[in-house]
Amino acid sequence: MMNILITGSNGQLGSEIKDIANNYTDFNFIFKDLPDLDICNYNELERFITEGKINTIINCAAYTAVDKAEEDKEISQKVNATGVLNLVKALEKVNGKLIHISTDYVFNGNSFLPYQESDIVSPIGVYGQTKREGELAVLNSSIDAIVIRTSWLYSSYGNNFVKTMLRLGETKEELGVIFDQVGTPTYAKDLASTCLEILSCCKENNINSNGKVYHFSNEGVASWYDFAIAIMALGNLDCKVKPIETKDYPTLAKRPHFSVLNKSKIKNDFNISIPFWKDSLEACIFKLKN
Repeated sequence: MMNILITGSNGQLGSEIKDIANNYTDFNFIFKDLPDLDICNYNELERFITEGKINTIINCAAYTAVDKAEEDKEISQKVNATGVLNLVKALEKVNGKLIHISTDYVFNGNSFLPYQESDIVSPIGVYGQTKREGELAVLNSSIDAIVIRTSWLYSSYGNNFVKTMLRLGETKEELGVIFDQVGTPTYAKDLASTCLEILSCCKENNINSNGKVYHFSNEGVASWYDFAIAIMALGNLDCKVKPIETKDYPTLAKRPHFSVLNKSKIKNDFNISIPFWKDSLEACIFKLKN
């Protein structure tokens, strides 16, 4: 039996894993978040993993406030880098397996071709830099570990762009949304399914994926403007969305202008089918409305 610890289990991805956990009867899931378990406290973490006979972790814990990270560098570093190193060190002692979730923000966004796993990373802000340090903690270790980079995550849980747009769309007649940043929205439910399918595949075929990086988002390409237009349409809202440039909406952290991810590797290695972003968005909004 795989004893799988889900860290950061109250976040978007952790909550989606909770929803589908019953479909995976071969796995015993342990869901933990603050204050019950702090990945930044190594002694507490190691004791929990050892005593709980944890042999697998999906790390959904992260500091994801991109703008606040520019001011709270120490906290971002602690969660996104030190906390991940703690997970690695604790798993090394029990010969465990790790799936670590990372981000498109490890790239600078200057490309015009979908990013492949082998492309050079060059984070442009504190959030991306600390997430890259977390990646390196995993990739430089000896444990059986996978890094999955994702982008523009949303869910029916937590705070995210979809829920913000739906809320604003009910009270505003018009909204300005950035059109010159391009990427792909990702429904956390699809990423949750992918993580568990990968674990099933590795268990069934006795695969050790030590040090492999994969990209996962939904299929297709969109700007934030395109994304907002689709949200208003699927939410049956009359709010008009007008396109604005990045320079007209200044933020503390610089965003990558282009962060489309190439998913060929994860599809080929694990035979995964990925839904189109608008189809997944429709499913999420249907869930929120009902």
